[in-house]
Amino acid sequence: MFYKNTRIVLLVVFTTVVLAVPNAWTSPETSQKERELTYRKLELFSNILSILQENYVEEINTDEVIEGAINGLLRSLDPHSSYLTPENFKELQNETQGSFTGIGIEITIKEGKLTVVSPIEDTPAYDAGVMANDIIVKIDDQFTEDMSPMEAIKKLRGPKGSEVTISIHRQGWEVLKEVTLTRDIIPVNSVRSLFIDPGIAYTRITNFQSHTTDDYLSALDDLKQRQDIRAILLDLRNNPGGLLNQAVSVADLFLDSGIIVYTKGRSENQNMVFQARQSGTHDSVPLIVLVNEGSASASEIVAGAIQDHKRGLILGTQTFGKGSVQTIIPLQDSAGLRMTTARYYTPLGRSIQVKGIIPDVEVAYSRRQATNDDEAEKNTFPREADLPNHFLPSDSQKSEGAADAEKKENSQLQQANVREQSLRTRLKEDNQVQIALNIIKGISLLTPQPPAEK
Repeated sequence: MFYKNTRIVLLVVFTTVVLAVPNAWTSPETSQKERELTYRKLELFSNILSILQENYVEEINTDEVIEGAINGLLRSLDPHSSYLTPENFKELQNETQGSFTGIGIEITIKEGKLTVVSPIEDTPAYDAGVMANDIIVKIDDQFTEDMSPMEAIKKLRGPKGSEVTISIHRQGWEVLKEVTLTRDIIPVNSVRSLFIDPGIAYTRITNFQSHTTDDYLSALDDLKQRQDIRAILLDLRNNPGGLLNQAVSVADLFLDSGIIVYTKGRSENQNMVFQARQSGTHDSVPLIVLVNEGSASASEIVAGAIQDHKRGLILGTQTFGKGSVQTIIPLQDSAGLRMTTARYYTPLGRSIQVKGIIPDVEVAYSRRQATNDDEAEKNTFPREADLPNHFLPSDSQKSEGAADAEKKENSQLQQANVREQSLRTRLKEDNQVQIALNIIKGISLLTPQPPAEK
């Protein structure tokens, strides 16, 4: 997908990797006076470092001191700019492929505090009840004050099966709550889908990875094999973001033309416009997008585009408000510099930074208890094929290898059925989903349907 500036490769949530040497970013507009002032300050820094190396009470690690100075410089600018060590740079690249081990949260610095943007569904943090806007006060007894997001991520990551304890504070709590989490592989599959009602597809994107759009299209195709799709619920709640190009291509599925998002920065090469390229795959199906305070960055791009084009209804609570663009510049020794270079805007020119997306229909989340009917559906009797070591039909004697393969396939299918049934139960207890379902039922009833193919 090529747009205005082909020198930039889009890598992470509104993050770009620039394939140019760092000197290319030196502004020709910098005056001689400014350069001289900079050199004097750098000379001062060098003198202080030399004095410390010779006279500090203990021998200092020069690499660590300089790295700390760089981090301090970037931290004084904004919470999203940071220095990436070779290890951190590699982890950042791994995240875009969806293959990393941790507890499953996106974090940032908000009002000077290490804050959860959102937990990722079906991860240790999500299962333990960690929520968007929770403040992480300590990680394994180390206070997070003055800790950068990258430093925190390094402490939260670790081998699968190892434990980490976080102390969190939530608005309304009087004391901290300690949560011990067991690190695990964060799920690669970012898309879920099922029919929540005849003809009404519930689709969920947990984060935007390199293959999200393809997975989403595949999920819709699978649903269409069962029955026609008359309406779609797109759930972006607690979706912390991901790849920009995936957010753009997902939004493009529902739009037939116009701007999806644009960016404006200090330099001309940061000004980019992303357009809907062609008629969307589902540009006429009734659509409701679910969002909450954990919907950030790429999620806000999709919701903002749908809202500005009046393509669908946005339902839920105000989103996180992460509307800035970060650029990754490769440095020597496989390190990197992540710096904020632009803001992004919705098609109608709204900056989402801090403000977020205000839903068309504001509905606070609450969870209802399952009814007797729900319990009856959940406790249906298993079929013969669900039972372990069930007999094969007498007319289908298979080789041992084929039987093992079928047994493995049946086991995977059974696990998938359990996950789908668990999701159905959660959705029935989810008031935002149920309200969205009632609204979209009414919309779809009033929407003319195309004639059936002969």
